Amino acid sequence: MSFQDLGLSAKVLAAVEASGYTTPTPIQAQAIPHVLTRRDVVGIAQTGTGKTASFVLPMLTLLEQGRARARMPRTLILEPTRELAAQVEENFARYGRNHKLTVALIIGGVSFDDQIKKLDRGVDILIATPGRLLDLFERGKILMNGVEILVIDEADRMLDMGFIPDIERICKLLPPTRQTLFFSATMPPEIKRLADAFLKDPIRVEASKPATAATTISQYIVESGREPVDKRAVLRSLIRGATDFKNAIIFCNRKRDVATLERSLTKHGFNAGALHGDMDQRSRTATLDGFRQGKLTLLVASDVAARGLDIPAVSHIFNFDVPTHSEDYIHRIGRTGRAGLTGTAITIASSLDRKYVAGIEKMIGHAIPPMQISADDERARSFSKGRAERGEHSHEREPRSRRDHGGRHREHAPRDHAPRERTPHEHAPHEHTPRENTAPRESATAAAAVVAAPQEPAARTERAHHNHPPRAEQRPQPEPRQHAEEHRHDAHRARREEPRRERDHRRDRQRDHDDGPPVIGLGDHMPDFLRRSVKVPTETE
Repeated sequence: MSFQDLGLSAKVLAAVEASGYTTPTPIQAQAIPHVLTRRDVVGIAQTGTGKTASFVLPMLTLLEQGRARARMPRTLILEPTRELAAQVEENFARYGRNHKLTVALIIGGVSFDDQIKKLDRGVDILIATPGRLLDLFERGKILMNGVEILVIDEADRMLDMGFIPDIERICKLLPPTRQTLFFSATMPPEIKRLADAFLKDPIRVEASKPATAATTISQYIVESGREPVDKRAVLRSLIRGATDFKNAIIFCNRKRDVATLERSLTKHGFNAGALHGDMDQRSRTATLDGFRQGKLTLLVASDVAARGLDIPAVSHIFNFDVPTHSEDYIHRIGRTGRAGLTGTAITIASSLDRKYVAGIEKMIGHAIPPMQISADDERARSFSKGRAERGEHSHEREPRSRRDHGGRHREHAPRDHAPRERTPHEHAPHEHTPRENTAPRESATAAAAVVAAPQEPAARTERAHHNHPPRAEQRPQPEPRQHAEEHRHDAHRARREEPRRERDHRRDRQRDHDDGPPVIGLGDHMPDFLRRSVKVPTETE
């Protein structure tokens, strides 16, 4: 069967022939005729089988009749990610080169103004992500009662990203007479319920068994340690030892692991870039373009890049983390072995991933063959490189005496007064020893002497000067075991309160060693009532 047998228009056939395609894929051969007859279609096919063209080509043929009106798009295509939406726009530009149709891309991360201007001029094909589409609708910038064809692409990915409530809301805003095309790589129960609710008597098209990998992909699994450093060493060994290696996509489960792994690979001399959902649209587009053009050899990505992205001639896929959902494994490895090319997919797994690996093998119907590899050389190379960068040599290591109890460096500043060592008989660390009295200053006036602070008792002052311990008869001597436990408790509290004692010591030094003018009596200022002359009454005769 050829494209001429599918009922496409002459303009579309010319564009397909100019693109170098002559024979449709199974999903295209089954879906295109039903779409042209305006039937609702549910298409299930693995990634890399041409699902996008199976709705782009018939839509171009159907849209040759009629024209768009302002703010009322004729067709609507919903995509889960910005990258997928941009890819669909590229397909319409490639196959619609002979048409004068207006295509608008409505995604987040870009200005509203340019998108609103396109909608005001009228749009034949609107490609959007659910969030930005609802934003524009709530602002009154778009009307959806003129949509003739609705396409929900990568429906299972919509489910994973939590877009199903938005999809249900959008479907209720569309006219009931629309044609709905539903495409997905898997068909979980939630997606089946959604299809049954919004499609009318759909034609089910299955180009392959749901959740199966292409036969052109060689799959392997490699055991690794649990620590990320072990997995990174295994990954570097796999990349250096790969055969027929051209480029690779490395998948991580978490966005923060994407950034960490990209920095590690770059540090070890690899040409790597990162792609995850927290990046702005300009950075994501630049990274994808660099990988497509061969400027980047390794692309470290989260699952944002796993669904539907058409990156040609990817030779290897590495799963740095085993996906927690088995269906994600199919989408990840589907980035290689596309368009009849061969590819290799290698999963790095530890003992903690056995449950997820068992789920994947149950879904694909066979066990993943193991691959034996040693990462000892890579660990040694990483250790030597790290030492060379830090300049750590055995004779240059810092002695342990300069480290405190917690292993951190402590900066010892010169001290004028070393802390007093506590004698074994002192068991009350909360009792601060009074500081030594400074030299007495002469009183300036009698009034100042009257209000001066009272002197400390003689016994307490004598103990402060001579550091006498408490008298033995004032407290009973503890038993030997009780004495040892109390001594350990006091030593622990002394270590814990050492910073506070140092602060008190510095504060006392600043207060006792003041170089300013001496303070006499009440200070430099005497109250006026003390300066007034007072008439002392005398006894009258």
